[in-house]
Amino acid sequence: MAQRVAIIGGGSSGLSCIKCCLVEGLEPVCFESSDDIGGLWKFKETLEAEQSSMYRSLVVNTSKEMMCYSDFPMPEHYPNYMHHSKLLQYLRLYAEHFDLLKYIRFQTKVLSVTQRHDFSCSGQWDVVTKNRDGHEETLVFDAVLVCSGHFTHPFTPLSAFPGIDTFSGKCYHSWEYKDPHPFVGKKVVVIGIGNSGGDIAVEISRVAEKTFLSTRKGAWVVGRLAKNGLPLDTMMVTRSNALLLQLFPRALLNWAVERSYNQKYNHRLYSLQPRHRILDQRPVINDDLPGRILQGALEVKPNIREFQGSTVVFDNDAVEKGIDAVVFCTGYMATFPFLSSSMNNELHNELSLFRRVFPPFLEHPTMAFIGLLNASGPIMPLVEMQARWACRVFAGLNHLPPAAKMLKITEKDWKANKQSRIQLPDCITLPLY
Repeated sequence: MAQRVAIIGGGSSGLSCIKCCLVEGLEPVCFESSDDIGGLWKFKETLEAEQSSMYRSLVVNTSKEMMCYSDFPMPEHYPNYMHHSKLLQYLRLYAEHFDLLKYIRFQTKVLSVTQRHDFSCSGQWDVVTKNRDGHEETLVFDAVLVCSGHFTHPFTPLSAFPGIDTFSGKCYHSWEYKDPHPFVGKKVVVIGIGNSGGDIAVEISRVAEKTFLSTRKGAWVVGRLAKNGLPLDTMMVTRSNALLLQLFPRALLNWAVERSYNQKYNHRLYSLQPRHRILDQRPVINDDLPGRILQGALEVKPNIREFQGSTVVFDNDAVEKGIDAVVFCTGYMATFPFLSSSMNNELHNELSLFRRVFPPFLEHPTMAFIGLLNASGPIMPLVEMQARWACRVFAGLNHLPPAAKMLKITEKDWKANKQSRIQLPDCITLPLY
């Protein structure tokens, strides 16, 4: 009898996990709380609690050649950098091609995932679900794949901004942002210079009276196009470049890459110069941000010192009056409400996931987290590799080292790759491995 695997989430990670389970002879059951596949890539007009959300104009930052699944190329007529609706179409084609939809229970929320009373012997899990009719059901699974992502619980650090309670305008989080219409003719401050912060600030600046982009530490901003107009990631994420990182001093490579980008526009003159070197963190991908700064429609500011009603005071003593709205692009909390508080606490430990997939503190390797990583390139191929590995471990085809060795390896990886932790834009870092 095939082992039953619960898959939580029907987005790009969940679909890959279903397919990988089938390849290894496992029986997948995927629980998706919404009425459709796609996860993050399913655009929703209205907000839904504990659901991911994105803005109407979002275009992916990785090219179709680099981000597709290994055994299912994207259609040739798709653009290199596609609108989110195209990516959702691709996921539908993938699900249809491999006949994955029949393994998904839509509008079914996972309420809890707990170890069975005999977990030390069986390694099994009790999974409690609730469907759209409110009916709760407890099911037993041999393994669990968590694919719910980490863009569902917005983090808004209001306490970090003195006087925010006196602010008379409206505060938003990027999770709430759909389009710039509410900001027409207004003065807006966008806090955070991650990819979302850059996109949202640029879009708002096209309709607002004035837009300010506040950042604590700046960012290296690069466009989607590389030499000869080719997609950036196809030129940068290569084995030869990875070899260069091993052969040449990092300081030399940082100098060379920074010099190249500063020749296009000097980050210091644009008030974008970050504290970190360019190879130490992922750059912000944005084609329009420098142009909006050059046109004066968008002004980069340092961190906000305090709010005084509708007046904002920045760290450099600059004062801007009459601010109508603030958009917090300050990231998300990686929270798994269906897990116990003790397990959530374990998962926020810096050494909690072996190879960013398996919790080493479990007696049996029957739970894996898919997609909780920060990639230097497209994430979908890495998610696919994670899913393959996890399913092979569940099937007994691959084996994990003892817990002590996993912790030792994880600690070594963490020390060597401190900048590879999940970076939440300009505000907090949640170390999840």
